[in-house]
Amino acid sequence: MMMIERRAIPRRRVLKTGAIAYAGGGTACTVRNLSPNGARIDLANPLGLPSSFTLVIRADNIMRRCRPIWRSGSQLGVAFE
Repeated sequence: MMMIERRAIPRRRVLKTGAIAYAGGGTACTVRNLSPNGARIDLANPLGLPSSFTLVIRADNIMRRCRPIWRSGSQLGVAFE
């Protein structure tokens, strides 16, 4: 079964250490793919995240406000604001 790409800009595969930061907390994550418009990240526990937060990728000096678009198990798709 072939997946249909619905994103305006395709994401590129990456493997980067990141962090999600929000008022009152934060958690480590792994960034699996990335585009100028969003990312797919893996989290140990995606439950309890706020409706928007900041994705930080220190190796690339990236700090982007984002919001969750979809969740599947430990994976989370986010759109940058």
